[in-house]
Amino acid sequence: MQLYTGTSGFAYKEWKGAFYPEDLRNDGMLAYYATHFRAVEINNSFYRMPAEKTLAQWSEQVPPHFRFVLKAPQRITHFTRLKQESKDPLEYFLKTAASLGAQLGPLLFQLPPNLKLDLPRLQAFLSWIPAHVRAAFEFRHSSWFEEAVYDALRAANAALCIADTEEEQTPRMVTASDWGYLRLRRVAYSEADVVEWAAWTRAQGWSDAFVFFKHEDAGTGPRLAREFEAAFMGSRDQR
Repeated sequence: MQLYTGTSGFAYKEWKGAFYPEDLRNDGMLAYYATHFRAVEINNSFYRMPAEKTLAQWSEQVPPHFRFVLKAPQRITHFTRLKQESKDPLEYFLKTAASLGAQLGPLLFQLPPNLKLDLPRLQAFLSWIPAHVRAAFEFRHSSWFEEAVYDALRAANAALCIADTEEEQTPRMVTASDWGYLRLRRVAYSEADVVEWAAWTRAQGWSDAFVFFKHEDAGTGPRLAREFEAAFMGSRDQR
């Protein structure tokens, strides 16, 4: 299993001294980050459609094995809410994301908390995503957590994003056959918590696992990501 772990975002001045060197230039953050982690979850693509020029600039700063996970723009998930009107912006987003080539990881579609279960809408949306594109869906209303939704995701080899927050936890349901996606979003995790999540991830037998920790001003996200990787490698060695 290939583990791609990291944090949600990388451009945080607050991390200087805790993760980044104090004297690191802001434009050197991504290159430095990529020496420690193999992936990053890009959040600013949620607020504005990413530009190919920006993605190309990022691509040049990281090694070939590095993966960028792009969070789908809110125009798709929150404004048009996966309806027919979202098809055109989805196509543009897919085209732009594809410019990353092999450095493109999954695409994350995070739905608004007030969007309740609508299975036909999800099935139609899934049909617009090419089979070779890895898509993860983070549902934030409990009505989505039912077998029919899992079956729809399985049919598209899409992943149920397993999100763990202070308020709630997504069921640990595996829907993609060969990959998984976790967002571990609590403020703090104990060593035992990290070990348990790492062991569970390893046990799934995926070819690729993507695991991201929350941005915190204190820089706990990078520390937890490194602890997770160490625990994950330890669980592998014990097999």
